[in-house]
Amino acid sequence: MWQFTSGAFLGWGLGSNDAANVFGIGVATNLVRFRTAAILISVFVLLGAAIEGPKCITTVGKLSNLIPLWAFFATLSAGIVMLVMSRLALPSSSSQAIVGALLAVGFLNGSANFAILSKVVLCWILTPVGAALVSVFLFPVLRFVLRPFIVNISLRTTVLRAAVILSGCYGSYALGGNNVANVAGVYVASGQMTPLFASLFGGFFISLGVVTYGKNVMMTVGKGIFALDAFTAFVAVLAQAVTIHLFTQFGVPVSGSQAIVGAVIGIGFLKDMTGLSKRKIFEIFLGWLLTPVSACLICLVFLSIFG
Repeated sequence: MWQFTSGAFLGWGLGSNDAANVFGIGVATNLVRFRTAAILISVFVLLGAAIEGPKCITTVGKLSNLIPLWAFFATLSAGIVMLVMSRLALPSSSSQAIVGALLAVGFLNGSANFAILSKVVLCWILTPVGAALVSVFLFPVLRFVLRPFIVNISLRTTVLRAAVILSGCYGSYALGGNNVANVAGVYVASGQMTPLFASLFGGFFISLGVVTYGKNVMMTVGKGIFALDAFTAFVAVLAQAVTIHLFTQFGVPVSGSQAIVGAVIGIGFLKDMTGLSKRKIFEIFLGWLLTPVSACLICLVFLSIFG
């Protein structure tokens, strides 16, 4: 059982960081209280993990050959990187972290699957771009559909709060279905868990991370990149959820952080490019670059010493 502690740690780190992707904007714009958001995320992450989690789990396991000890150090390395990113209040990518760690395993035992790696990296590139395009498409469509409700002052807040909550629940479901593979896919590949048990295991610890340590990164995503109002918050979260859910159907775990940042940038281009925080975008992209590299190096150190 001790081998699973690193996966629990990674799941906790993923939840603490990726909670921002689905309700950070709603919390930052005071449409949803953090406690309410945390409860909703926990419920729908578990639901998504149980129903759709197995779709992406096999992809992670194909990146390299694994035994239980290697699986332990891979998830531990990814978890350490996610914790550091959460401490820095930067949205990061658990997908990049676990892939970087698994590449370290593959390099050392000669089993790195570069065909799967190229597919995953391509999806990393397409995720923020796709989310930006989805948000650019959704913005005028939803503005037209909701205009009668938004212009009515008495209905505005109620309608937008409901929209943000519903899109956040959908985003949480998509997060659980897609990112649970990052937490527990190695245990399926090393023969320690069934896909369903791995999905429930990962979903539980992601939810725990949301509840205990998710607020700081929520505020970074919600306010640090581009100042969003209630309507644009709804569009961004919905665009992120649609993007992540689409990649889940192809069985590829991708980054919710990249999706929400791409969605927010897309809205920023539509509304006012000068309002985009170029410094914050640079910091986030730097974090995305450092995440897989750091996880790979940390895992190489662990395996060189203990493996």
